[in-house]
Amino acid sequence: MPKVTILVKDKGGAESPIDKARVFIKGPVTQNPETGADGRTSVELSRGKYNIQVEAFGVQAEDKNFNVADQPIEKTFALPVGVTCTANQKKQRGVSAEDEFKAGDTVILRATPDKRNDVNYAWSLEAGSLLEEPDKQNRPEVHWDTSNLRGIYAATVTVSEKGSASITAGTSVTVMPSAGAFAGTVPVTLHRTANIATADLPLWVIIRKSSEALQFANYQAFMDVVLCGKSLDSDELKSIFDPTELKVIGRKEEGYKGLKSRRFLPYTDTDAYRLLKVATEAFLIVNCGVWFTDGDAANVFTDTNFPALNNLVTVDPPLDASSLTAFFDQYRVAVNGVSSKILPYLAFIRRKLPDVDIKAAANVFGEREFPEDCYGILQAKLTNPCLIELIWSYWHEQGMLVQTLNAISARFQNVRTPIGRDPLANLEIDPLRPLNNLLWGYIQDEQHRLSVLRRVYEYDHHYGLTLQGKAVPPIRTADSRSKFLEAFHNLLYVSWLFFKEDDDTTVLADGFPVLNALKEVHLLLSEGAHNQFGDLPETARVEMLMQQWLLARPEFREYLPTRIMVAYPEPWMDRVDSMKSLQSWTDVSILHFSNLGIFGERILLSIRFGAWSTVNDPAQAANWARFWRAEIQNYVHAYRAVTSVDLTAEVTEARQAALRSAQPALLLQQRLVMQRQRLQMARSF
Repeated sequence: MPKVTILVKDKGGAESPIDKARVFIKGPVTQNPETGADGRTSVELSRGKYNIQVEAFGVQAEDKNFNVADQPIEKTFALPVGVTCTANQKKQRGVSAEDEFKAGDTVILRATPDKRNDVNYAWSLEAGSLLEEPDKQNRPEVHWDTSNLRGIYAATVTVSEKGSASITAGTSVTVMPSAGAFAGTVPVTLHRTANIATADLPLWVIIRKSSEALQFANYQAFMDVVLCGKSLDSDELKSIFDPTELKVIGRKEEGYKGLKSRRFLPYTDTDAYRLLKVATEAFLIVNCGVWFTDGDAANVFTDTNFPALNNLVTVDPPLDASSLTAFFDQYRVAVNGVSSKILPYLAFIRRKLPDVDIKAAANVFGEREFPEDCYGILQAKLTNPCLIELIWSYWHEQGMLVQTLNAISARFQNVRTPIGRDPLANLEIDPLRPLNNLLWGYIQDEQHRLSVLRRVYEYDHHYGLTLQGKAVPPIRTADSRSKFLEAFHNLLYVSWLFFKEDDDTTVLADGFPVLNALKEVHLLLSEGAHNQFGDLPETARVEMLMQQWLLARPEFREYLPTRIMVAYPEPWMDRVDSMKSLQSWTDVSILHFSNLGIFGERILLSIRFGAWSTVNDPAQAANWARFWRAEIQNYVHAYRAVTSVDLTAEVTEARQAALRSAQPALLLQQRLVMQRQRLQMARSF
């Protein structure tokens, strides 16, 4: 049967729908429904001629010849009840009765019809209150107190028959501040315009989370579990890590057990060091790329500090876990041969090799060591790229981390420093504690570690950076990123200018200079992503993490005099600074070098794995700068502390430009010469 919809509304007033209007249908089918809050009621009627009558507030309307055919139809009835709601100003001395309201004025609200005794009046206000007592508000005229109001507010009245039909009408008033409200100082605040969210925001969240997962505190906690027998259920670990992080540590332990049976050293009495090396490798494997799988990425987004994130990027609507997950799915690209989506940058690289099949990756924790058919693109390199940058190792090596353990190793082997008094003459490590055997294994394994020369060549290949010192002979590299330092420091400078504009709420900051600088740095980074790029950064990180862990051993408190009152964030740092003081090396704290490594790595990862070569939207670069603002500003500060060069200073002469692009190793050597000259002058007096 066809559906018939009947609409009953007011006529002559606000033309509002009538709720609970009575409907009488007579014909082949007889029904007596009532309308709903929208003034409509729907019934199913068979074909034929009907008499339809509606009634409300004592007013009736009728259609005696209403034909119902096969199609749905709607019939409208208008009853002349005439319900309205108006607002006027109460007449007072010196105040005209214009429709102008100021805070504190009394607004007269009137409803029609106003001369019927068989209806009720129910008033509703968006703000403020009525002057009448609640039991005296059932009347057609009431008084609205607008004290302390400012803005546009609505008032509504529902006129109803007693126990039956009702009609709602409303009005709005604009309340201006009173003249007295402007006395004294009036504060005015400008807010930055909300930005547009871009789909690459989740990538930056993942990079930051991955970097945090590789921090020394997590590494040390993992080593306490696998080497020192500490339980994951211990109160100490539960006080440091949440349940999700403890679960990840458990996964690292499983990877460690798989590697332990496959990594061996051809030396006697080196088991402790072998376990340290295997555990460190497992820690890095599990952390460096785990966030790119769908399930783990969702967990990262759930655990994100969204108030801080939204304060950084100020996008509309604000970000949450579901929106980040949707953006991440939108950002990644599907490619043939891989079940999960991959990053756009890696998808571009895949398209350059269309004739090469994608093969299952080597299983580092299992027995299979080669991809299927021994040829093809490794799937894991596309789906789970390792989020590590060699610049982390570069800055820690500049901070004398490697040299500190080299000096300890030499003294452990009874090798005296070639010149002057030996500052480590009293370094006598007893064989009763684990440190002695760990150092023995570390020294025995020297031939299997990267040499300083290999790292120097790769620093130059990745970033055009060099080291200077007695252990570094003149080198001749085949491929150097000679323009990287200038381009990277220019990016930091234009980002600093962007921050100044972005903080000024009267200016709409331009993201194009940042975008152009990002394109340039991305191109240079991608040029260096060849040859040893796939393995040397991870190997260098494993070795330096082990060095940090060895220096953090409590035994070193007895052998190296440290400053107890200095609050170093990681326990190995005071050992390095102590060694630098004993050896008269640079007096810049290792903390600044460590910050350069940590923050520089995050910045470069966001540039390397972003598809910046195809981006033309300045909003994307603006969001990048806002998201990484803390890292950029911390890097700039640490660079000034280490080299005395302020990357935010405006270049006004050629000498300043030369300093900005000068090798950090050269600047550090110059500072060391000046430091030793000042020391000699002080001793001469």
